Amino acid sequence: MTNTEKVHYVVNHFINEAGLRLHMTAVPLATASVIYHKFFRENSLQQYDPYLIATTAVYLAGKAEEQHRKLRDVVNVCYRILHSTKPPLEMGEAFMSLRDTVANCELFVLRMLQFKISFQHPHKYLLHYLKFLKDWFEPYKWETTPVARSAWTFLKDSYHGTLCLRHKPQHIAVGLIYMALECHGVEVPLQTNVTVPWYKVLTDDITEDIIKDIIDIVIRTYEIETLA
Repeated sequence: MTNTEKVHYVVNHFINEAGLRLHMTAVPLATASVIYHKFFRENSLQQYDPYLIATTAVYLAGKAEEQHRKLRDVVNVCYRILHSTKPPLEMGEAFMSLRDTVANCELFVLRMLQFKISFQHPHKYLLHYLKFLKDWFEPYKWETTPVARSAWTFLKDSYHGTLCLRHKPQHIAVGLIYMALECHGVEVPLQTNVTVPWYKVLTDDITEDIIKDIIDIVIRTYEIETLA
């Protein structure tokens, strides 16, 4: 476990907190984290301030996902999170300097990402797959076991790490459902003597090795949380 991983974990927690204070929903927050992770896949923490990149990512994600927030609001919210003991920024030189810095960084990040800031996320697949699986279970069994809630929690938390860059969104959705089922000791019905397991019904190019790797990455992310 490296110091870089710890920094990225903490900064993505910052992205999540800023997004929530700005009333952004799950998909824009996911986009912000992907922008951040893609940027630092090509650059090092020694070169760029991670909180500046994160603030810029939040602003860009709002634009990309049609939840645009004013730059003034993004700057103020992010400043308040980072400087909770200081008074809010006044509309003066310090604020203008920060605003201009983020505005300039926006174009720089866009160039680094070749203006590609629209991504496919696992969210729609997770929603569809959970609805599909629900029909296989007895209603009481499904309603009394929080498999769906756990899978959504795993997805949200996974953006603190780089899972989003390492696997297809369909595979991530299936892997997190598999992890949730395992956590609650729940088996998918009607799997005895089947030739195609349930996870291949959902997406036929997934393998057990892919699922294992996805789960391992999420577990590693939680391990980082305990030390961050």
